[in-house]
Amino acid sequence: MTIVRHGVEKAAPGAPRVPYARAVEADGWMYVSGQVGFADGQVVPGGIAQESRQALENVITILREAGYGPEDVVRVGVWLHDARDFAAFNRVYLGYFGEHLPARACLESRMMISCLVEVDCVAYRSKSAG
Repeated sequence: MTIVRHGVEKAAPGAPRVPYARAVEADGWMYVSGQVGFADGQVVPGGIAQESRQALENVITILREAGYGPEDVVRVGVWLHDARDFAAFNRVYLGYFGEHLPARACLESRMMISCLVEVDCVAYRSKSAG
């Protein structure tokens, strides 16, 4: 099995190290770590729709950097700070996956940082497709 770690996070000098890789690829499978609505080092302002859009953009960017796309995603995990944001999240989500609907889990969860949503995914691309 070949394993490739994409974007291993490095802390700024003096800051605690965050021990994870943005994504790990193994034999055609891509596991993207949870992404929040961060841009320029902070959570984007504006609420659930803006944070959802940015979190999904972050996921798609990581996928594309490794040669995958939204069409390769087979599973998505979503954590919402407030379950009442489910409909608003879904409206944004459809813009990214449309008719290609991966399996998905969506939970209400207390977040580790002050944000409203976190998204991770698993993608697969057969070796013959790449």
